[in-house]
Amino acid sequence: MNFRTGDCLEANSWICGKFLSTRHDQVVAALQQHIELTVETVVIALAVSLPLAIAVRRSRRARGGLLGLATAIYTVPSLALFGLLVPITGLRPATVLVGLVLYSLTILIRNVLAGLENVPSDVVEAARGMGMGRMRILLTVELPLALPSIFAGLRVATVSTVALATIGYLIGEGGLGNLIHEGLTNYFKAEVLTASVLCVLLAIAFDAVLVGLQFLVTPWARIRWTRRTS
Repeated sequence: MNFRTGDCLEANSWICGKFLSTRHDQVVAALQQHIELTVETVVIALAVSLPLAIAVRRSRRARGGLLGLATAIYTVPSLALFGLLVPITGLRPATVLVGLVLYSLTILIRNVLAGLENVPSDVVEAARGMGMGRMRILLTVELPLALPSIFAGLRVATVSTVALATIGYLIGEGGLGNLIHEGLTNYFKAEVLTASVLCVLLAIAFDAVLVGLQFLVTPWARIRWTRRTS
């Protein structure tokens, strides 16, 4: 393998600093699109899954129906799902976004429900005994105690979205997936490796951010962690 910067493009090396210098704008644009897709997907999926999970959690039939529908959507291969969406949403970014949101909903709905169901019943009864209403209990007791499960779902959904977003190359809206597809088509080694490594680093970075955010918004967990490590 030729690692000399001046010759690596001509030699089609896997590691090539000249690729980054000559394609900097293209790589940055693809990375930015990938980040935007991931953030938009997770935010929308969370905004949809929270009220849905809260609405059906007290009805076994409604909960089972919602989980069954979400699971059925998740089993559809990504290529097939995007193909089914194109006649409805067209060849535009919304197609990729809708598909990614549908996949994330399954993960988040399950985790929100699990978090709410695992809230100790005696804690809820104590809150009722203090005169709290149902909405106040939900906002100040149940949802905060469900945060670890919700964040676990967010982490899985985010990492999955980073990977699945690459499929958007089919309509030119796949972020780093566009570079991977282009590199594979032209057998451009540096382009494939660079985009793939950036995908992995992006997934790790998102996961680290969510771990840090969870650490900040769950002080009781932080206290327990401090006690264990002291």
